[in-house]
Order: sequence, then C-alpha cells, then structure tokens
Amino acid sequence: MNMGELDGIAWRTSSYSTNGGDCVEIGHRADQVLVRDTKDRPGGALTVPRVPWHALLDQVR
Repeated sequence: MNMGELDGIAWRTSSYSTNGGDCVEIGHRADQVLVRDTKDRPGGALTVPRVPWHALLDQVR
C-alpha cells in the first residue's frame, strides 16, 4: 500500500519496541492487518489478511 492509501489508519507500535520506536507498527483496515516499519513510514505497508495474521501470532506466542 502506498502513503495515500494509509491515510486515516490508526497505528499501534509494538510493545516490544525500543524507546526510540525502531520496530514495527500495525494498523487495521476491514479484513486486513497492515504492517509497516517505524523507521520508514513513507515506504508503505505490508497487507496481510486478518485470519492468517492471527494464525501467525498464535504460532509465535
């Protein structure tokens, strides 16, 4: 996704982020989870369908 498509998305930084915020943050849009690098916000975001995203989180926990 490009920057224009990311307008209005509420982003949440990872709780594992350092004080400088050098980590990832996620946003939600319809049935998608958006993931972007806090060091390169203008670089866009990775879009992952919600169900596979939650399956991934279940596996890494």
